[in-house]
Amino acid sequence: MTRGATHGYPIVISDLSVEYPAHGASAAHVAVHGVSLRVAPGEVLGLLGSAGSGKTTLARVLSGVGLEPGGPGSDVRPVITGGEAIVLGTPLRGITRRRLNELRFHVGYLAQDAAEHLPPDRTVSEIIGEPILERDHRYNRKALATRVATMVDAVRLPLGLLEKYPYELSGGQRQRVALAQALVLGPNLLIADQPTAGIDLTVRDAVAQLISELRDGHTFSAVIITHDLPVLRRVADRVAVLDRGEVVALGTIDEVFDDPSHPYVQALAGALDAGHAVIDDLQPEPPA
Repeated sequence: MTRGATHGYPIVISDLSVEYPAHGASAAHVAVHGVSLRVAPGEVLGLLGSAGSGKTTLARVLSGVGLEPGGPGSDVRPVITGGEAIVLGTPLRGITRRRLNELRFHVGYLAQDAAEHLPPDRTVSEIIGEPILERDHRYNRKALATRVATMVDAVRLPLGLLEKYPYELSGGQRQRVALAQALVLGPNLLIADQPTAGIDLTVRDAVAQLISELRDGHTFSAVIITHDLPVLRRVADRVAVLDRGEVVALGTIDEVFDDPSHPYVQALAGALDAGHAVIDDLQPEPPA
């Protein structure tokens, strides 16, 4: 499908199924089953779902990270087995390494555990600038320093941290470094998995504000996985709820939670009514 066929939508997912092939003693596992949805230009879509619902697999596929052939853990990478996902006009099913590398320059990806896996032997400046040098190792060093400093300021970190190492930073600071790295190339699309997990309320609010400002200022779209309901209310135009690899609700937060029919969505709505801000511990009802 061509870029024009997607009508400008950054993400078009049609009846998508994703499977982890059998490996070792583990049987094959279908993580995403028959998912269809679109993300409009400039839209922020929030993804909700319990552990094992398929939301992280979907994020890794859409970012291209999970489809990297021959990379670490490639024997258990997710495989698109049905339907299609088109990201920024590029079909992902059967994508070549070259096209995948091109696409990933335009998609910022913040992994769930990114803050805990920053390279310990590199400074904040080196970590944030790494994607630029991966794209062009001859990039002008003065321009690089300016771009990195601008990004550090954008994520509300003091410039004095540029020469610090990850172990010298707080958890919230590391999370913002990871976010800066994901955004330094000025991507058209941001995919963030739990961007506010494990950081205090003040920093969570700052991250939510930053995502809103970047969306407004740079006209990119985003998919945000989080169970932080205040963050979703602040940044998400719509939310999709996943359960066992399927979309069981899609709409604005009010549309999804005001009249829930699916048991897991009912549980989420109950948590919202009870005043819970973070709902990571909710699990779907076991199948009958």
